[in-house]
Amino acid sequence: MSRTQLLLKQARLSSIPQGWNISQIGKSCSIRNDLRKPISVDERSTIKGDYPYYGPTGILDYIDEYLIDGEFALIGEDGDHFLKPQEKSQTIYVKGRFNANNHAHVIASTQACSAHWFAIFFKHRNITDFLSRQGANRYKLNKATLEKLPILLPPPPEQKAIADLLSTWDEAIEKTERLIQAKEASLKGQIQKLISQRCDSWPHVKPKKIFDTITEKNFPEEELLSVTQDRGVIPRSMLEGRVMSPDGTTASYKLIKRGDFAISLRSFQGGIEYSNYQGIISPAYTVLRPKIELNRDFYRLFFKSYIFIKKYLNLAVIGIRDGKQISIPDFLSIKIPVPPIEEQKEIAETLSVCQHEINLLKQLADKYKTQKRGLMQKMLTGEWRVKPEVVNQYE
Repeated sequence: MSRTQLLLKQARLSSIPQGWNISQIGKSCSIRNDLRKPISVDERSTIKGDYPYYGPTGILDYIDEYLIDGEFALIGEDGDHFLKPQEKSQTIYVKGRFNANNHAHVIASTQACSAHWFAIFFKHRNITDFLSRQGANRYKLNKATLEKLPILLPPPPEQKAIADLLSTWDEAIEKTERLIQAKEASLKGQIQKLISQRCDSWPHVKPKKIFDTITEKNFPEEELLSVTQDRGVIPRSMLEGRVMSPDGTTASYKLIKRGDFAISLRSFQGGIEYSNYQGIISPAYTVLRPKIELNRDFYRLFFKSYIFIKKYLNLAVIGIRDGKQISIPDFLSIKIPVPPIEEQKEIAETLSVCQHEINLLKQLADKYKTQKRGLMQKMLTGEWRVKPEVVNQYE
């Protein structure tokens, strides 16, 4: 097997696009780990400033001095982010003045490979085959191994053209995510105004007088659902990546219907989840079904609010540190607000409009990310090429 064939196999590529070549990081890139500087948390606390201090996966702090100035890429030396290359970025592209700690390799541009191209090429690339293990779920990429990583290299003008094209999607994603953050901040303000400031004036009733705890089992034909903190109760088929399937029978799994709520021993972390679906969930959850007239949208939002989690649900938490959990009997005995039904409806309608806008923006961001992943798959392997007249503009 020739060296080129070996590099292609290691890179999980079938061929080299016309006009491109395949190389290794040590031969085509400049590793500038001499620019790294480990600075402890205590020391950083005394030199706060405007210059970012990077770790392997992002900014750790801001300090009043910088050691690096220019265009560079960072790739982690260790960490658990290597386990999820499709979900977590493996590289960081940085321009300007900054610092990096000793857990990130620093890559500078060369005539053969720009730092931007390096960052894009390895951003979501699975390199676990090259890594050494550091205990459970931790991997290490030392400098010697980094130097051996294979990389496809288009001519520099084409590298720049592809990088600029993909940056268009990055800008759209970042703009949408900023809008999401602004809308979420607005929603929190609305919740504070419409719920938090009124809670004390509303009647309070024990949850066991509002909800029945439902234990309906032996529905193996029903769809298997997952309870998530960010999306509520959803079909497992909607989850990305690997999902553990139950071993053996699902006879003990509980039926949950549309409009029910699910609470677990860990609900103190993110509140109680609402189900828009009918199916079966793990027996570890308690299913709550309203037994009095109430507005489900109001409680869907209230059960995820900061005031509910901290002021009410926290009363049902037992244990400390890693042993903390919700006591379901205690939860059913605390008192929670029950506003008049018309007020529930008014509040829910107002907040639902805000939440709907956020959901639409999240769908748009997901769409952009999916488009970008597909585009990267094609562009970074040369299956799709930038038009020559566009590449010529970068020469």
